[in-house]
Amino acid sequence: MKQTITEKIFSEHVGHAVYAGQIVESKIDMVIGNDITTPISIKAFKESGAKKLANPDGFAIVMDHYIPAKDIASANQAKISRDFAYEHDLKNFFDEKDMGIEHALMPEKGLVVPGDVIIGADSHTCTHGALGAFSTGMGSTDLAYAMITGKNWFKVPATIKVEFVGKPAKHIYGKDLILEVIRQIGVDGALYKALEFCGDAMKYLDMDSRFSLCNMAIEAGGKSGIIAVDDITKEFLASKNLRSKPKFHYSDEDANYEQILRIDVSKLDPVIAYPFLPSNGKSINEALKDDLKIDQVFIGSCTNGRLSDLRIAAGILKGKRVAKHTRLIITPATQKIALAAQKEGLMDIFVEAGAVVSNPTCGACLGGYMGILGAGERCVSTTNRNFVGRMGDRTSEVYLANSAVAAASAIAGKIADPRVL
Repeated sequence: MKQTITEKIFSEHVGHAVYAGQIVESKIDMVIGNDITTPISIKAFKESGAKKLANPDGFAIVMDHYIPAKDIASANQAKISRDFAYEHDLKNFFDEKDMGIEHALMPEKGLVVPGDVIIGADSHTCTHGALGAFSTGMGSTDLAYAMITGKNWFKVPATIKVEFVGKPAKHIYGKDLILEVIRQIGVDGALYKALEFCGDAMKYLDMDSRFSLCNMAIEAGGKSGIIAVDDITKEFLASKNLRSKPKFHYSDEDANYEQILRIDVSKLDPVIAYPFLPSNGKSINEALKDDLKIDQVFIGSCTNGRLSDLRIAAGILKGKRVAKHTRLIITPATQKIALAAQKEGLMDIFVEAGAVVSNPTCGACLGGYMGILGAGERCVSTTNRNFVGRMGDRTSEVYLANSAVAAASAIAGKIADPRVL
């Protein structure tokens, strides 16, 4: 019986052929925690009586949500992870000295390897499927089980094949493609399914766009997002000191898919998700008619805080100024990205345009700090969620968009089309 890439990854990990719907206990290659979720895992680990991690080199803690600490509570929360990391001499512990948003930092460090099974106590762990790995978010106690045993239980997910065809037009990126997928199938259209992205349009998508694609699989209810390794993937991996030898898996031509969705990306305009669901997508042309004043623009997060996003934004902002009534916050996803942006002169462009640039953090995305919205304020954001109160006050509104739309909107002070600037 033919298999999907996801079924093949699990088959390799359990030692025999498995298929969608089967319950398996699989070896975990990489477990990822952060400063918010890891303390709960550490508590469960200690309460179990465990003394050692089953796979220390396969466990990473990335301090990225409230780092540097925003208050006493977050400082004490972070201390729990720090103490544990030092006690276990954790190799893959990333704090302020080498910080970054976990789903950008892990691939950057070569800790995500094709063919891996990866779990993280963060729903956007599905990002790493862009490198041909099965990667998914789980609960903190699930992480504790993997910390203790090196394994975890899964129901092998059925797969929805998403085939992108055509060549995307200017300022159409992975963010627009995934917002269109979610618009079509809804926030529960891929519930506990693997979204496998493929098609001839993939050759036009760089790794940053692919990370965005897989990152938001969860916003369609997906268990994971995944893209088979190709030349673009291999080029990205070539510069990385990979944790282990990669294993490339590919779906069989006649594999069993629960659904096949085909999208002609050449017909897409930039997509904006209106409040209060990522599925509430509208084309930029529809949005322009609403003439919505914008109070804040945020460019960053594990979805769109990579170097290409900063370059796109800088290309639009250069020589211009952010609108008088609008704030622009830019957050590079890692320190390495921030340094690269600085060397390329992008930081000068941002500051001269009137933006503020922060350290790498998840803070603004989840309404934690570094850009909280006030009552009734509107924000165009490159993040992944726009639920009620997601970035601040419950009466505020978040409009999800790509980096080009965000930058253009900052200049205009309202939702704007970057293609006409």
